[in-house]
Amino acid sequence: MIKRMVPRKRSFMRFAMVGVLNTAFGYALFAALNLSGLPPQAALAIAFSGGVLWNFMTHARLVFDTRGFRRLPFYVLSYLVIYGLNAASLEGLLAIGLHPIMAQGIIVLPAAILAFIAISRVLTDRFPWEPEA
Repeated sequence: MIKRMVPRKRSFMRFAMVGVLNTAFGYALFAALNLSGLPPQAALAIAFSGGVLWNFMTHARLVFDTRGFRRLPFYVLSYLVIYGLNAASLEGLLAIGLHPIMAQGIIVLPAAILAFIAISRVLTDRFPWEPEA
């Protein structure tokens, strides 16, 4: 049991470290695009699109030790689902009057947790809470 827990904790810690870097990049890109005059939804679309391939490489190689691009289509699909939920959440927070940068800042952590769950499944064929085979 302890042997199974150590790699899982290591994966989560790596995901968190890589996720902080990826999230900071994506959020900074979103903020820069929005502050330069791009509407929030357009800035979000560009920030998500720009980060997908980079994030796939960092997650697959640095976090889950997955090689190749065979899982890339599923990774992109999971990102599209996360993007859709993020975009809907952003629109909801904008509708209640929050500033776009503050609204996206609120969404970042829940989106990151959802991403860990989805990406774990896509890159390892199991959810994070499932035991290793």
